[in-house]
Amino acid sequence: QVQFVESGGGLAQPGGSLTLSCSASGNAISLYGLGWYRTPPGGRPDVIAFLSHEDTATYAESVKGRFSIFRDGAKTTLYLQMNNLKPEDTAVYYCNRGTYYLQPWGQGTQVTVSS
Repeated sequence: QVQFVESGGGLAQPGGSLTLSCSASGNAISLYGLGWYRTPPGGRPDVIAFLSHEDTATYAESVKGRFSIFRDGAKTTLYLQMNNLKPEDTAVYYCNRGTYYLQPWGQGTQVTVSS
């Protein structure tokens, strides 16, 4: 099993930006396709961005054009650059493998968008 650790969340104003980071045990960041998921209050994790092993990125319509998923050059960290944040982006954010290969969830990182 892979262990994930997310960080970088916090409070942002509408229109602001945050960058989330994800580290993982073993070589998971370099080996697998990985996604960012978010869980709104009372909701279930939902994938919003996915980066394939070949570094092809796909996005949910709700974040397309505002969020960017990428790995660092050493492929040890997964990032989610979030721009033009909206109040509806408020959620706990997690990284994990693709939906058919989910691993135990990490602790997540809280993102709150509010003025």
